[in-house]
Amino acid sequence: MSRRQLAPLLANLAIALVLSACSTSGTRVILLPQPDGRPSAVVVSTEDGQETLSEPYQRATAKARERGAPVVDKADPARVEAENKPLFELMPPSPQRFTVYFDVGETLLTPASQRIVNDALAAAQARSGGEIVVTGHTDTVGPLARNDGLSRERAAIVRQIFLDRGFAANRVEAVGRGEREPAIPTADEVAEPRNRRVTIEVR
Repeated sequence: MSRRQLAPLLANLAIALVLSACSTSGTRVILLPQPDGRPSAVVVSTEDGQETLSEPYQRATAKARERGAPVVDKADPARVEAENKPLFELMPPSPQRFTVYFDVGETLLTPASQRIVNDALAAAQARSGGEIVVTGHTDTVGPLARNDGLSRERAAIVRQIFLDRGFAANRVEAVGRGEREPAIPTADEVAEPRNRRVTIEVR
């Protein structure tokens, strides 16, 4: 199985590490931090109760042939990584995110954004078998339907840059979110340059 095929399986490691599942001593679950820092949680259940792990490196232990809810404590991060080094080494690197901007009502990148695209290209080329998600956004100037189309067009333009550099089409996804996810919330019909953007996630 290739590293890319392993990636979906290893991604679960970013949520929780299950240890000693087949051991006679019982089962232990450790909540790991998300690569992007977002909060996460996992529920550990037994026949007699359940506990929710919601902080990084919280640990729940359910001992074999003992009744009661799982016992929760805190694991030592360095020890967890040291004892499970092969698994951590197989985890894919954290996603990298880049943002490029457009002139008002246009599909032309600003000059500074053209340099950022080059940085994103270099990051993508450094990842073997990586995937790229390109998401277009607009400000609130103009009708919603027009902005939906404009955001898709902007994303498609950036996607094409990657394809022109040799990336396979099935490795680069482009989507448009219109004005629905502004970086800077504004009222309707406000020309906000920071909302006229495309985000590039290299993963």
